[in-house]
Amino acid sequence: MSQDLLDRALGYPYPLPNASFVIDKGEVFPLHADDAPRRREGRTPVLAVGSNQSPQQIARKFPDPSWSEIPCERCVIHDFDTVFSAHIKAYGSVPAALHPCPGTSVTLYVNWLDDAQLGHMHKTELGHANYVYARLNGIRLVTELGLEMDSVQFYRSNAGAYAPNGTPVPLAEVTAQNRRWTGMTQRDVQADVHQRTAADHEFEAYILSSIEDATMRRQRINAISQGAHPFDHADMEILLS
Repeated sequence: MSQDLLDRALGYPYPLPNASFVIDKGEVFPLHADDAPRRREGRTPVLAVGSNQSPQQIARKFPDPSWSEIPCERCVIHDFDTVFSAHIKAYGSVPAALHPCPGTSVTLYVNWLDDAQLGHMHKTELGHANYVYARLNGIRLVTELGLEMDSVQFYRSNAGAYAPNGTPVPLAEVTAQNRRWTGMTQRDVQADVHQRTAADHEFEAYILSSIEDATMRRQRINAISQGAHPFDHADMEILLS
C-alpha cells in the first residue's frame, strides 16, 4: 500500500503521449485531423497543464464506463511554460501550474469536455482553494491538428509558481522550446521540498507524511509558498472559484 502511495506521488504528471488521442472507457486510440472537428462539437476546450494530459490520470478521474469519450488534442501555447505550483496535493505530488513566460512555447493538451465531464472535472480541481477555473484570452495556441485558438479555459493555481531560487521551476517531463528556466522532475522537486521543509525525515517518510498528515502538509505548503510567483496575464477572466 505504501509503495502505491509513493508511486502515485512521485509518478506525477504520469506518462504523457506524444500525439493527440481519444480516451474512451479506459481505451486510448489516436485522434486524427479528419475526425477532430466532429469530436470537438458541443465540447469545451480546457487546457491541461499537468497530469490531465495523461491518459492514466484521465482514466483515474473518469473510471465509470458510462462516461463518453474524451478527445485530447496536443497543442503548443506560446509565451507560457508549465511549472510547479507552490502547493502539495493531498496524494503527495507537487502539481503543475501554467505560468507566463515570454518567448517560450510549451507543448500541452486541450481536453475537449462535454458539460457533464466539465462538471466532474471541476469537482476534481476546485473546492480545496488550490485552483480557480478561468478563461485565458489574447493568447496564441495552435493544435497539431490545425486549430488555432486565441482563448482557452484552464485551471489557474492560486498558490502561484514555486520559485525556490527566485525563478519558477518547469516540469522537465513536459516539452518546451526556448525554455528560460531550469526544469526539474517530480522526484527532483520533491527532494528540494524535502530538504527545505522536512530534512529530519527520511525521503519516503516525508512523502507519506505529506499524504497522511494534513496539518503537516499545510505547514509545508506555507513554507514553499514564500516567494511564489503569482500568475500575471493581462487578459484573464475567472469563471468559477
